[in-house]
Amino acid sequence: MTQRMNYNAASPAGMKAFGAVYGYVAQSGLPARLIDLVYLRVSQINGCAYCIDMHSRDLLKAGVAAEHLFLVQVWREAGYLFDEKEGAALAWAETVTRVAETGVPDEAYRAAAAVFGEKELSDLTIAIGLMNAYNRMAISFRATPAAARG
Repeated sequence: MTQRMNYNAASPAGMKAFGAVYGYVAQSGLPARLIDLVYLRVSQINGCAYCIDMHSRDLLKAGVAAEHLFLVQVWREAGYLFDEKEGAALAWAETVTRVAETGVPDEAYRAAAAVFGEKELSDLTIAIGLMNAYNRMAISFRATPAAARG
């Protein structure tokens, strides 16, 4: 796969704005591990190789076991590996990312709101929206994953 263009160079102010939102999410109070798990799951749903590679590496560097990482895509079947907050965040990430299919049903909102406070849920949704935007940039312009750069 060949990168179509360097969108960071083409739109530095726009990407800087994305970076500001990324920084906000990082300091929002949500656990870093939870954020990275959500970023990974959103990227899996969207099929973004660049972001899957990056967030997998981030989670491994943070000490998440590879066996745990491999099961993010099937977290519902992974038993105790994902705690209540992680499971709720992953479920919310899935329904919000697939908004055109799901319409984000009331029961999904109630389930997420039962685990997260309003600010947490709002910040989590900002993180999900941001990762969906990053995925669209990386996929559209064929960003090359670090693993494929040789």
